[in-house]
Amino acid sequence: MNRLAVIGAALIGGELRRVEAVHGGDLSEVLRIALADGREAIVKNGPAPQTEALMLRVIAASGAPAPAVLAASDEALVMELLPAGGTLSKAWVSLGLALARLHATAGTGYGWPTNYAFGPVAIENGWTEDWPRFWAEHRLMTHLAHLPSALARRVEALAAGLPNRLPARPTPALLHGDLWGGNILAAGDRVSGLIDPACYHGHAEVDLAMLGLFDQPGAAFAEAYGALEPDNDERLPIYRLWPALVHLRLFGEGYRPMVERILHATGA
Repeated sequence: MNRLAVIGAALIGGELRRVEAVHGGDLSEVLRIALADGREAIVKNGPAPQTEALMLRVIAASGAPAPAVLAASDEALVMELLPAGGTLSKAWVSLGLALARLHATAGTGYGWPTNYAFGPVAIENGWTEDWPRFWAEHRLMTHLAHLPSALARRVEALAAGLPNRLPARPTPALLHGDLWGGNILAAGDRVSGLIDPACYHGHAEVDLAMLGLFDQPGAAFAEAYGALEPDNDERLPIYRLWPALVHLRLFGEGYRPMVERILHATGA
């Protein structure tokens, strides 16, 4: 019997009857379990299940949809099984409204109480009161030692110029932190849950930039989300560079053209 499934069932006080893998867990094992008493749940491991549990609770507290946390330990996170199976093509309005609620939850600085990770790639979340410094030190320069020298020099040069490119103190919005279509559950025309977060407080445009990296939110999403800040298009490639660098480190040279393209868009 799958060990993670057994741990998950025990955490919510049930006898495991059935387990199946859930598609899409690139960096964590994700399972759907059924218990003898008829309950069902999602169980996953990951870099820090209890940290992820806190993130999901904070998202839910903002009014944005997220699966309820049923239990968490150092080994496993057990979550509510949400309705899914829909596509974002019918749920853009719902997503725009959900993100507006999420981003309306403001912090007092930029960062998160603890560090996190995408698999083996660390996410450093030390608090700062200066947004360009946070983005430079905690999102871009942390990759320099892991990049080819030519790329590293370009990223370092971009980071040095961020005080002239990013607002010094934007509202520190609550961010999902890894917002793409695979981390958004939809049922019909509504978003049922934002999952697999990597939360921190930062400029709201970060989530929007990440969303547009792999998906194509259109006018309906934009209208539901609300007005954007002036010149936001100029900042999108700066914010997209971080997830591109993460993908390069996680999945290899196939993502180097994306990194090169985004760096070119930043002018670096």
